[in-house]
Amino acid sequence: MSPTAPSSRMTGIGRVLVIVYAVMALAATGRSFVQIVRRFDEAPLAYSLSALAAVVYILATLALVLARHRGWYTVAWVAIVFELTGVLVVGLLSILLPALFQHETVWSLFGRGYLFIPLVLPVFGIWWLRTHRPAAVDQPRVEVSA
Repeated sequence: MSPTAPSSRMTGIGRVLVIVYAVMALAATGRSFVQIVRRFDEAPLAYSLSALAAVVYILATLALVLARHRGWYTVAWVAIVFELTGVLVVGLLSILLPALFQHETVWSLFGRGYLFIPLVLPVFGIWWLRTHRPAAVDQPRVEVSA
């Protein structure tokens, strides 16, 4: 490795992004654990969605840290796009069909309970992935035919 090449791509805004994802992973995991242990029978859909959000945030955090590798870069894309889709779908359903979400999830009302961070975070995640591709993804494959 050359002395001028950084050993990690997690600097500046990338590091902040990973930290926010890690905080969301901890918050969603804690929330879903308490909800499921104490009152799962009251709102199984909402609490299961909170647990799903926790898993997605954990996976996205890990994938962003390891995104310099092509496989993890792809996992990061899948996790973050899934997260954005979940926030939009659950957010919209929680407005249109409030009876489904009598108890809030991480993604209810577009993440209102988390200051709308769940709505904004995947947008920044997608921006980060688009602007920080690993070298293996940027270089085209050269195939030699015999």
